[in-house]
Amino acid sequence: MSGHMIRTLLTALFMSAAPAFAVGLQDTPCHAEVPCQLGDRSYHVLEPDGWDGKTPLPVLLHFHGWARQGDLIVKHGRIAGATRKRGVLLVAPNGLGKSWDFWSARTDDVAFTNAVLDDVAKHYPIDRTNIFVSGYSFGSAMAWRYACQSGNHVRALLAVAGTLNQSETCPQAPKEVRHVHGTSDTVMDFPFGPNNDTTYPVALWRAKYNCGAGIENGTWHITEHDTFTRTTWDSCNDGKVTLDIHSRGHFIPRGWIARQLDELLALTPSYP
Repeated sequence: MSGHMIRTLLTALFMSAAPAFAVGLQDTPCHAEVPCQLGDRSYHVLEPDGWDGKTPLPVLLHFHGWARQGDLIVKHGRIAGATRKRGVLLVAPNGLGKSWDFWSARTDDVAFTNAVLDDVAKHYPIDRTNIFVSGYSFGSAMAWRYACQSGNHVRALLAVAGTLNQSETCPQAPKEVRHVHGTSDTVMDFPFGPNNDTTYPVALWRAKYNCGAGIENGTWHITEHDTFTRTTWDSCNDGKVTLDIHSRGHFIPRGWIARQLDELLALTPSYP
């Protein structure tokens, strides 16, 4: 068999095995650790396990931490491990200089993120009613910035260990905010409020949603390593806020992103 015939056969086998939307992503398909080019920037994408190539997919758009890129996110057990098992499409944009410009509303990263979502929608049948935006550390602050500037279409913000200044004024907001932070965090310091108020990390969203008093839900855990104290604000005029705090430092807690997706998508809670 000639080399040309072998290449033709291998191409046909690949085309028949891969989902139609994923194959059409680019002339040279991008997937997982292979970035998708978008102008002079890029992003990563990963389908859930067992996807049939046509069912609309909820989306978790996750902003990486400082000095990282999306290639780490699509193989991260606490992020990709959650989306792969829950029928969620994982989208991980790449920040310029391996970081994000979340410091002010004048950032170009919000427009870039919207362009990423629009590009993803050209190649995957995404469920626009279930767009979740997440991030860790600097990426969490960027997720807050994105939700603040362009969050009206976002089902929920799932933020891990990073915030904006609580005095920011946000023109938009997601339908729901869920934030987790450690009181011993000294990288993106836990934002204690007056008199060491531990509910202050979500003060911005509570004000935006016109929330009343929070409800203390006690402690809960996903694994034996991480115990959370949860406070919820369910009776807000315009949205809903959930704050999980723990006593440890700067990290993504095991199973936290997975558990939020389980609750938001009405799935049976599981680990991982």
